Amino acid sequence: MAHISIKNLTVEFKVYGSSSRSLKNQILSQATGGRIAENADDAVTVKALDNVSLEINDGDRIGLVGHNGAGKSTLLRTLAGIYKPTEGSIEIEGTVGTLIDPSAGMDPEATGIENVYLRGYILGMCRHEIDEKVDEIAEFTELGDFLHLPVKTYSAGMFSRLGFAISTAISPEILLIDEGVGTGDNKFIQKISARIKSYFDRASIVVIATHDDEILKSIGATNVLFEHGANISQVK
Repeated sequence: MAHISIKNLTVEFKVYGSSSRSLKNQILSQATGGRIAENADDAVTVKALDNVSLEINDGDRIGLVGHNGAGKSTLLRTLAGIYKPTEGSIEIEGTVGTLIDPSAGMDPEATGIENVYLRGYILGMCRHEIDEKVDEIAEFTELGDFLHLPVKTYSAGMFSRLGFAISTAISPEILLIDEGVGTGDNKFIQKISARIKSYFDRASIVVIATHDDEILKSIGATNVLFEHGANISQVK
C-alpha cells in the first residue's frame, strides 16, 4: 500500500554574494514570505520549508494550498527527489510519478518519437514499456507527422502536448502534480481534463499544489494550508 511519511522536514537554499544586492533580497523576501537570514559569509539563506510534518496514506487526495512562495512546489520537488532535505526525513512506499515539469529532459534536437523514448526512460519505463505506449501517446498528441521532426520546430502548445502525453502514460501509485502544467491551445483542454481525471483515478495517492478550488473539490481533496514554508492547518 502506498504511503508517505514526512517528519520535521526543512529545506533551505543558500544564495552567495547577494547581501549587498538589496533589490534581490527584497524580491527573495517577497517570494518566500520573508523567511530569509543573512550569514557572515555573505550568503542569504532562504528557508523554503520549515519543520513540515505530514502523514499521507493510501487513498488520500491532498491539496497543497497557500500563497505563491509558501512552499507548495518546493514540497512536491522534495518528494520527487529533485531537492534534498536540509533537516528531517521523508519515507515513501510506492512508485512515484510527477506532473511538475512534463518536458524535463526532452531534447529539442531530437524528434518527437525519440523524445517519447528519452522522456520515458527518465520516468523509469523500460524499452518494452515505451514500445507498448508509443502509439497511444502519438494518437493523444494529434501531432501526426510532426512526431518525426525535431521538437525545436514545434510551437509551445505542440511541445506541451507531447510532454504531457508522455508523462501521463505511466500509472504511478503516488502522483505529484503542480498546477502550472502547460496544456496548449483551448481546443485541447477537454481532452487534457479527461486524461488528468483518468490519471488521478489510477493513482493510490495524489498530492497536488493548486489555487483552483474546483479541482480540489472534484477529487475530494483534504487541503493542507502552507504559510511561509510551514504547514499550518489541514481541512477536508
